Amino acid sequence: MIAARTRFLVLRGGAIGDFIVTLPALRAIRNQWPEAYIECIGYPHIARLGLEGGLVNHVDSLDRARIVAFFSHPPAFSADQVEFIQSFDVIFSWLHDPNGLVRENLELAGAKQVIYGSPLIPAGRHAVDHLVEPLESLAMYAQSESPRLILSDDTRKAGQEWIAQRGLSDQRCVFIHPGSGSPRKNWPIDRFLALENDLRESFRAIGLYVLGEADEEVRPMVEQMVPENRVVRDLSLSQLAGVLAQGHGYVGNDSGITHLAAAVGLPVVALFGPSNPASWGPRGDAVRILQHPSGCLESISVVSVQDCLRDLLQV
Repeated sequence: MIAARTRFLVLRGGAIGDFIVTLPALRAIRNQWPEAYIECIGYPHIARLGLEGGLVNHVDSLDRARIVAFFSHPPAFSADQVEFIQSFDVIFSWLHDPNGLVRENLELAGAKQVIYGSPLIPAGRHAVDHLVEPLESLAMYAQSESPRLILSDDTRKAGQEWIAQRGLSDQRCVFIHPGSGSPRKNWPIDRFLALENDLRESFRAIGLYVLGEADEEVRPMVEQMVPENRVVRDLSLSQLAGVLAQGHGYVGNDSGITHLAAAVGLPVVALFGPSNPASWGPRGDAVRILQHPSGCLESISVVSVQDCLRDLLQV
């Protein structure tokens, strides 16, 4: 039986979207053991999202924790690492570990219980459903749900201040993310820009363009064509979440930022090309996914995006 003050360690790498689709698993653990200590080791700029809403208590870096030592054979962990691993009652690993080496080394270091979940999503399953499945090892049969990021009051207030500082408090804002982690996932930038007129005329709204660290391909065009006060950039993910939460809608590619927008509750139109939305589509009551039967992004017309957004926002 697991006590209320149990210490959990969560190992989770991957990109922004990978972490967000793990939120339902983290929430299930927190709901089951609200007083537990949960530490997450991953990429801190992403994993700090887990601090929002108290899903985790502490975040550390995969590099600083020298988790790479647990990928070696024979293992190369230190006495301090052994003490650290032994301090946890349960370790969840969603690291890529196809041969079970990391799990074996964690157990060699004295881990009390290691629960492994492969980060590779089987065909035909949604990532959320797959990632909550390992919880069954603790007799937790969590219902799959949409990833939700419940923002702190401070994060929401900071988002409101960001909007106010740019003179946009009285505007209906629709966020647009024209980038992604791969150019092949990007709807043509000129089509995002073509949404502008319809936003003003049909929605009485303005477009705010989100630029992330992986958006170098589209950055020059956005910075050239969009007024400075309507470009959202250089924010941490938590700060960005607070800003997104002030919006009325969102249009973006298959990207982690699109998952983030859905997780904070924005009505989202997600544009998919070659990826499989049955596995990686953002989830939410107000999410619509557009994908041409050919899987070709360029075959998605501006009109179809306008119609989808109009239906979603009921304008």
